[in-house]
This record gives sequence, C-alpha cells and structure tokens, in this order.
Amino acid sequence: MTTVQTHDALTAGAEALDAESPLRGTRDLFTLPDDVIYLDGNSLGALPSCVPAVVADVVHRQWGERLIRSWNESEWWSAQTRVGDAIGRLIGAAPGQVVVTDSTSVNLFKAIVGGARLRPGRKVVLTDPDSFPTDLYMTDSAARLAGLEVRRVHPRDAVAAIAEAGDDLAVASYSSVDYRTGELWDLAAITQAAHAVGALACWDLCHSAGAIDVQLDADRADLAIGCGYKYLNGGPGAPAFIYVAERHLADFDQPLTGWHGHARPFEMSGVYEPAPGITRARVGTPPLLSVLALEAALTAYDGLSPADVRAASLSVTGMFIEALDALGVDLPLATPRDDAHRGSQVSLRHPQAFAVVQALIARGVIGDFREPDIIRLGFSPLYVTHVDAVRAAEHVRAVLEGREFERPEFAERGPVT
Repeated sequence: MTTVQTHDALTAGAEALDAESPLRGTRDLFTLPDDVIYLDGNSLGALPSCVPAVVADVVHRQWGERLIRSWNESEWWSAQTRVGDAIGRLIGAAPGQVVVTDSTSVNLFKAIVGGARLRPGRKVVLTDPDSFPTDLYMTDSAARLAGLEVRRVHPRDAVAAIAEAGDDLAVASYSSVDYRTGELWDLAAITQAAHAVGALACWDLCHSAGAIDVQLDADRADLAIGCGYKYLNGGPGAPAFIYVAERHLADFDQPLTGWHGHARPFEMSGVYEPAPGITRARVGTPPLLSVLALEAALTAYDGLSPADVRAASLSVTGMFIEALDALGVDLPLATPRDDAHRGSQVSLRHPQAFAVVQALIARGVIGDFREPDIIRLGFSPLYVTHVDAVRAAEHVRAVLEGREFERPEFAERGPVT
C-alpha cells in the first residue's frame, strides 16, 4: 500500500470511529488552537471553554462585589466537598468521601501518616520505586516522622511482598498508572492482598482520574489521592483531592490539623476536634479561584459515564498504536499494547527523546519528555480524536524519517521538560 493509500485508509477508519464515539462532540467544550494536536493532557489538561466566564464571575461579582459575604452567599465554604463529590463520581466514590484540598504531595503525606495511625503497631509501608518522585519523597518524609520503614517494591512484586510483610505492613501505597510508561497496574489485587494481612491500600490516581474507570468503593480502596490539573482539566496549580473510605472516616487521624478541618471552626477553640466526616482532611483556607475553576472544568464530564470515557481512551490510544504500525514507525513501545494494562497515554523510547519531542512540538504536536528516553504522549479522550491520533503518528514518522530531531535548537532545554 502506498503512503497516500495508507493515509487515506487510516484517516477513513479514524473518522468512522470518531463518528460513533460516545464522546463525539466533547472536543467542542474545550478551547484549543486549530493547528495543535494536544497530547499533554496527562501533564496539564486543556482549557474547558466554560472556565473563563466562571472565574470572571468569581473575581468580579462574588469577590469584587459581594466580598466576604460570598463565603455564605456563593457557598464558598462548601465548595471543597461539593467539588470533591463531583470528582468522586468519576472515581467510583459515593458522596462524602472525597474533598478537594491542598496538593497531591500534601495529601499523600496525610494519607501515609493517617493510614499508619489507623494501623498502630505496624511499621512497614510499601511503595513503587518507579513512582512519581513526589510520592517517594513524601512517603520517605512521612515515614521518618512516623517511625515507619519504607520498602520500595515494584507493583508486579507487590502481592508477594505484602504477604511477606504480613502483620508488619501498615499501608501499601501505589500509583494506578506508571507516569513514564503508561502501564496500568492492578490496584484491586494489591488492595485485596493488603486487606488479607490486615493492612490498608492507598491509591495515587493522578494519571487515571478522569480517563480510567476507577472504582474506589467497589474495589475497597482505603485511601486515595490525586491532582486536579491533568485529565480533570482544572488548570495550572489546580488543587488536589483526597479520598478516605467512609468506614475509616471516624478514626482517620490526619497529621495536619488546620482550622478548616475542625468540627466547629468558627468557635475558634484552642483545642483541635476533627470534623466528623471528610472535611477533617481539610487544613487551611483553600485557593477559591482554583477550586471554583476546577468545579467549572468538571462539567465537561456531565452526561458521560466513566466507562464510556475509558472506552474512548482505549480506542484513541489503540488507534495511535495501529497508525504507528501501519506507517512503519520502528520505535520501541514503553506502553503495553494490551488494553487491560494500558492507561491513557502512549510512551515511545528513543535515545534522543527530548529532541524528538521538541521537533514534534514545532510541528504542533505537543507531548512531553521523561528521563531517560521517554517520548510521552497523553491522550485525553474528551478532546483528542482518532483523527488526531492518526495525524500525530504521521508527524512522528516525519520527524524520524527527516531526522528533524537532529536540529541543534531541539537540544536546548528550558527549566521545564
């Protein structure tokens, strides 16, 4: 088949899949440049078109005109739990178990210490040596303060390591998706193994919330954390979230006892008394502009089921892999081809991966690079189409065949890669 015939066949197949997708039309809810294929939603989600007007209203009317009265009149005080419940719908959590607050790093610290306090006398925490660095840093720091031992064990070996740790294990803390390779781990199996020895499981959902059909309640997760600025599209610096299963809430003793987590914060008591529900995971005054921007962004998921979002994600990433194969792009895949083990990204390996990514960006295909050799391309199913996937694959082939990555300007690195 000629190059033109391959292009035509792939494009026709992609157009047919877009036409029948359960997410058809959701791209129109986002503000994206016409000349850009945006494959970095697993790092910073695109802008939902409704957000600027909401933020403008918060700034000009709620803050500018109503001033401090908006804590009551505009329901600022309940925003963190209200937005938490909206996220909960996307991650399989019933209302009252998720709150939007702080950052992923801070929430993981709370979860590790709070989880260990739920299992007193146990001194071991398991985590993935290949986790995103903040998970490793915060887990180590929390462990030092709580007198815990951290064992770094790959997810493939976690079930055996959990059995070996036995009664010493307090928390098994793992990411749902490997942030470099996009491999999806079986956290339900890890959770089941942890429960078999009386321990807890904490899930990091940063690279799955909003793209994968997570089922926290059904899979009996104990704790979970995640960010609001990737697939949830809350904007740069959007607040994170923490989940505490309802069965643990009454005893969840988190270490950062700020006044917003108090049972009666406006009594201004000098003695801390935790709120009875998920609000005990709050700390201090939240960044309301960001919380309310995230709330608006989440409306892009209105009317969509997590199962349909997951199906669209698998279809688009599968289309990209199929197009790479058809176009003869001979790069090692770091991401599993198997749907059951693939998140919502496709990662390729190349010895000059950074320069390849920069050459793609120059062509309008925006992805990112991860050390040491990962071309990381995230497919947010709400705004990346099958046709985008085919075009992106064609650009990858052009960059490699033309050796565009060898241009000297593509070797220059800024502070963010």
